[in-house]
Amino acid sequence: MVKKATKKTAKKPIKKTAKKTASKKISPNDQAVASLLELIRITSTVMPVDVDRALKKAQGVEEKNTTASYAMDIISDNIAIAKTKSQPLCQDTGTVIFYVYHPAGFHQIPFTKLIHKAVMTATKKGYLRHNSVDSLTGENAGTNLGPGHPSINYVEHTGKTLEVKMMLKGGGCENVSAQYSLPDTGLSAGRDLDGVRKVILDAVIKAQGKGCGPGVLGVCVGGDRADSHKHAKKQLFRKFGERSKNKELVKLETEIVETCNKLGIGPMGFGGKTTILECFIDHLNRLPASFFVSISYMCWSYRRQGAIFDTKTMKLKKWLY
Repeated sequence: MVKKATKKTAKKPIKKTAKKTASKKISPNDQAVASLLELIRITSTVMPVDVDRALKKAQGVEEKNTTASYAMDIISDNIAIAKTKSQPLCQDTGTVIFYVYHPAGFHQIPFTKLIHKAVMTATKKGYLRHNSVDSLTGENAGTNLGPGHPSINYVEHTGKTLEVKMMLKGGGCENVSAQYSLPDTGLSAGRDLDGVRKVILDAVIKAQGKGCGPGVLGVCVGGDRADSHKHAKKQLFRKFGERSKNKELVKLETEIVETCNKLGIGPMGFGGKTTILECFIDHLNRLPASFFVSISYMCWSYRRQGAIFDTKTMKLKKWLY
């Protein structure tokens, strides 16, 4: 039996359609937490450019083969290692302070919750140490959350940008911060700029070896006790070289730095030529009965950073320091 020849039909090649992998969209809230987490990481582990530049200059000023030079070398090594390994610049990651500058209509309560979530995550990842304890019981929840922690300050402005600045202020430098009430008869300090000068220098002398120098001073002349301290600390968000708007205070800022660096206290109180790196002074109105001068001392581990957020996506757009 003869088989009929069957006609072979060539199979049409199957067109492979590339699968479209849709990029997973992240919600603005989740992106905000991620952006805040990165802000915390950078603040904790990377020294701001202006501070790093000032520390390197100070390192070159100290005489070689001295304890001061040795201390500055260790500080320099510490900064390099922290940045490379993305580990905290200091084991005391300090009080977590936020300043949020926002446009009108911004909702503060939801954003506070996002900040809390970012702080908890940063603590789990090790960018922040377990530093916040209950003042009455001493209990540490391990979250860095609690009454007053973190410290969050909201400021409404007329612009459309969302700027978040943060600072990590260690306990050592906070402990040597001070407040004076003028006149101070013990220091022969009256209610004038010369009296202000005397109490600032007194604070630096008392802080020697305790505030992890070379330090930076944020100073407020005037205000009530609470606002004076807060405004003094806020000066530490200024960039190095950013002088006061008041000519008399500009002169005092410069004089304080020059005088302090002639005291021989030096890095870590070991002696040397660099006792403080910078001094920022501002003033608030006061009552006639009161004349407070507040000095907020910052250690060499000057951890402050800030960023502009995209208000729609909540992604980081620009670093501020």
